[in-house]
Amino acid sequence: MRVTEQRRLAALEAELARLKAEIASVGLVSPGSVVRRFMPCGKPGCRCQGDPPQLHGPYWQWSHKVDGKTITRRLTPDQAGLYQQWIANRRRIDQLLARMEQVSSQAAEILLRDAEAARPRRFRRPPEPSSSASIISGGSN
Repeated sequence: MRVTEQRRLAALEAELARLKAEIASVGLVSPGSVVRRFMPCGKPGCRCQGDPPQLHGPYWQWSHKVDGKTITRRLTPDQAGLYQQWIANRRRIDQLLARMEQVSSQAAEILLRDAEAARPRRFRRPPEPSSSASIISGGSN
């Protein structure tokens, strides 16, 4: 392995170690999304039915998928803040993993290229004649 490749590999390994440490420092994670909604109630004569409507809310909701179904849960404002942080942590981990894949791919190229260069070359032997060939050519029985 050339010196430049050794330096590049060392830099990639250092980057991988930094990414691992950053992942380890991330707190709680959660999938999904948090939304703030304003909604009408449906009662005749309510302010939400007026022109312009003055909708009720805000209502905080957390939605995520479980076995292909969307699950929605109402939250308090404090709970919504926590879920927003946990969802941001999840997205950060996804970004870090994507970067780890890039770094690993670059390191793999160097390591595989080095392994290929270090592998001894073998020469192919010509195939040995089969027993049927000797019969056809008049070989001894």
